[in-house]
Amino acid sequence: MRAAVLTEVNKPLELLDFEQEGPKEGEARVKVKAAGVCMSDWHIMIGDWPAPLPMILGHEAAGEVVEVGPGVKHVKKGDHVIFSFRPNCGYCRYCASGSSVLCIGHNDKPRHMMHDGTTRIKLNGEPVYQMARIGTFAEMVVCPAEQLVSVRKDLPWTHAAIIGCSVATGVGAVTRHAKVDAGSSVVVVGVGGVGLNAVQGARLAGAKTIIAVDLLDNKLQMATKFGATHIINGSRENVVKRVREITGGLGADYSFDAIGTAPTTEQIIDVLAPAGHATIVGIPHVDAKAQVSPFQMVYTEKKVSGTYYGSIRPTIDFGILADLSLEGKLDLDSLISRTYKFEEINEGFQLMAKGQVARGVIEFN
Repeated sequence: MRAAVLTEVNKPLELLDFEQEGPKEGEARVKVKAAGVCMSDWHIMIGDWPAPLPMILGHEAAGEVVEVGPGVKHVKKGDHVIFSFRPNCGYCRYCASGSSVLCIGHNDKPRHMMHDGTTRIKLNGEPVYQMARIGTFAEMVVCPAEQLVSVRKDLPWTHAAIIGCSVATGVGAVTRHAKVDAGSSVVVVGVGGVGLNAVQGARLAGAKTIIAVDLLDNKLQMATKFGATHIINGSRENVVKRVREITGGLGADYSFDAIGTAPTTEQIIDVLAPAGHATIVGIPHVDAKAQVSPFQMVYTEKKVSGTYYGSIRPTIDFGILADLSLEGKLDLDSLISRTYKFEEINEGFQLMAKGQVARGVIEFN
């Protein structure tokens, strides 16, 4: 099977042929049908997030189960599945309390290897790591079966793939984490794949005013298609001032940073009304620090929180999002603005980095 491997930071992915071991206990093998081109992969490619190399990247994907190892009961051969990039041990305090995306049950194991501490692929006799233990930029993936969620078979593969990250993260940040109220005002800073889904989530939640903020006019125009009632180009306008004008001088009830930088985090706090809730969604550089005024936080009772993976419950929410898509309540067709052949994967990342796509998806034969 072929896989796209990062062998060196700031270098293109290499498509290489590999021999792959079959699934061991608690694992499954999946034939990948579609995989999203996501900023999280890019962060590893350019060195923002240190990771062991060589590594097969990819974490937003869907496919068909072709083989299961001993002890696997919740998925079977022939199932259509969405990959979850978070483990789900089922017994730690977070899994038991319904916050499985914070699972700590495998924290004593290498993050980019199977739970037995080995890999299923080698290059020149050395281990090849898999991003988030899945590494879905591959024709076949062997991974822990706990990271696979079965979904309905009438869901298009491209839709299933993006539900696994950008859709779940953006919609979940609004509906699961912040729990946006109907009739409220919402600001979303950064309307790429995740941000556009935060806009969709705000629309689903019944927000009255949905303000999209970005530096690119083409992305802002896309945001209006997904439910934004107002758009602000931060390269030309004072975002805080404009948000206050739109909201009658008060500020927004909720704000979301879908980029993840110190300036954007500070911005989502500044645009809030008193008692507003700011949520950091995009994952920043590991060394990023944002400045917050404790004085203002106390006197205005603003709240700031972070959400990982939209605070979703993959085993439940993937199915809900699939239903919403097929019922026409989530627009995933418009979200997928470009599809690629596997051989075009590096082009996909270049276009994503330039902000020229909403979401790009690789379709496998």
